[in-house]
Amino acid sequence: MSSTETPVHVLILAGGAGTRFWPASRAARPKQLLPLVGGEPLIAATARRVLPLCAGGESAGWERIWIATGQHLVAPTRAALPEVSERRLLVEPTPRNTAPCIGWAAATIARDDPEAVVVVLPSDHHIADVPRFLEVLQAAVASARGGAITTVGIRPTHPETGFGYIEAEEAAGAGSAAPRRVLRFVEKPSRERAAEFVASGRFLWNAGMFIFRAGDMRAAIRAHLPALAEGLDEIDRAAALGAAAEEEAVLRVFPRLPAVSIDHGVMEHVDGLAVVPGDFGWSDLGSWQSAWELAEKDERGNSAPAGSVLVDAQGNHLVDLRARGGGAPDDRVIALVGVEGLVVVETDDALLIVPRDRAQDVKHVVDALKARGRGRHT
Repeated sequence: MSSTETPVHVLILAGGAGTRFWPASRAARPKQLLPLVGGEPLIAATARRVLPLCAGGESAGWERIWIATGQHLVAPTRAALPEVSERRLLVEPTPRNTAPCIGWAAATIARDDPEAVVVVLPSDHHIADVPRFLEVLQAAVASARGGAITTVGIRPTHPETGFGYIEAEEAAGAGSAAPRRVLRFVEKPSRERAAEFVASGRFLWNAGMFIFRAGDMRAAIRAHLPALAEGLDEIDRAAALGAAAEEEAVLRVFPRLPAVSIDHGVMEHVDGLAVVPGDFGWSDLGSWQSAWELAEKDERGNSAPAGSVLVDAQGNHLVDLRARGGGAPDDRVIALVGVEGLVVVETDDALLIVPRDRAQDVKHVVDALKARGRGRHT
């Protein structure tokens, strides 16, 4: 980063429950705290891959990474990311969707430098090609430095109905990572419309990544969400009186901020919004099906712990998350015979068996458990 460039801060959104990954994911241990791909929690992988973006050496990089999370997740989040200082944890007193926490982060960073660029990322996605991902983010940061609130859109590989789409202006031959003007956001479409979107070449998946100068986001919120702007101003005034006054204001003001997503509240209304297309092996890890797709598999497409016995079985995903202690050897064997396309997940207090193509329906188990008064299992 040259001396004339403003610093880049990264805000990682780390709330949510991740109910589609039950029984591994629970209210007190949501998806981003699980090592679903590789050996570290998803949130830790998210932070480490963007450190090069926060120029100034590794320690300075960590000082520019912020985490937005809930009070009940502070301890496990700090355990997963001990490098992030407590001063960089934005603890929401109550969930109010993404616009309030992004606005709060932008306001906090803008107190020091309203020209600083903020990169907002989900905490629980997987990126296969990290160098390419960083190239795309650098292009988005350059766009934001020029004054355009910018997002990253994923080039679609199939007609997906589970994602929102972004329609972008046709490329003008400026390169695949060149920003394009956003024409509109589209909600999750039918399969027929999704197929039309993909065939047109104008549509990208909305991956929930946003890049902007802190001051520009403050201005956009003031223009399109005035009630949120008033609440953030109240927190700002308290912050000028010291940390204790700021904390009291957050506890008092945050629960009454409008609960609205940044997409609906701001992005859909901003003039001159830009999008940088990306193709870097992105997955939102939306279900156990996604985890199976990314896992190492045997020659018959099974992903299973070492020592499992698989006879005439194919395309299965086995996950053993039982706690082990006491130093005693674990001689238990998991065996599958003559089955295909199953997800089998075992924890100390739950066992899930579901066809892979029904993996999205796991969230209904959580609903059923809550309805039966068995919330401790969720």
